[in-house]
Amino acid sequence: MSHHHRAGEFIAFEGGEGTGKSTQARMLAAALEARGIHCTVTREPGGTPGAEAIRALLLGTQVPWSIAAEALLFAAARSDHVTRLIRPALAAGQWVICDRFIDSSRAYQGEAGRLGNEAVMALHGIGSGGLMPNFAVLLRVSAQASAARLALRDGAVSDRIGGRGAAYHAEVAAAFERFAAAEPARFVTVDGEGEAEAVSARVLAALAPLLPR
Repeated sequence: MSHHHRAGEFIAFEGGEGTGKSTQARMLAAALEARGIHCTVTREPGGTPGAEAIRALLLGTQVPWSIAAEALLFAAARSDHVTRLIRPALAAGQWVICDRFIDSSRAYQGEAGRLGNEAVMALHGIGSGGLMPNFAVLLRVSAQASAARLALRDGAVSDRIGGRGAAYHAEVAAAFERFAAAEPARFVTVDGEGEAEAVSARVLAALAPLLPR
């Protein structure tokens, strides 16, 4: 007998550096598991052995990739991640909660990197069949707050993309705001300031329409 279950929801956390995405992804998964929803928490770039290997190439400081090469590497990592982890988990009825997804490539390589949205989405079509999250949770944090969080997290060490200048990161933040304004049905914007527990409660409230009663 085959029992039919609905595919899981796919939720991505988006935002700049130091906005608390990985913490909020874990806290959301814990809250959902407590409600009986099976979750897979993952991250980009990464999430599978192949994609984690590409992550090391991308975020290591040794190679100055062109923005096109960088976008291709992100698309390749995402392709492996989607094929081997995200689609199977969704098909099994799990919810997938990802720390960054395609909207990060749109913001970082497409907008701040000047590659353009069309190129980023073309690569996404080839690599990942154009898979989009059901919801992108944009954590909005002031530049001061994210800088303070990064100082705590990284000390003085920053990865190759995180270490780009303030103007670049301001462009990334502005790009995310434009995406959220353009796609209100797919984006939920949450105030990311303050204690992690308070932010997590805001995230759950924003996603309430999805949750089982």
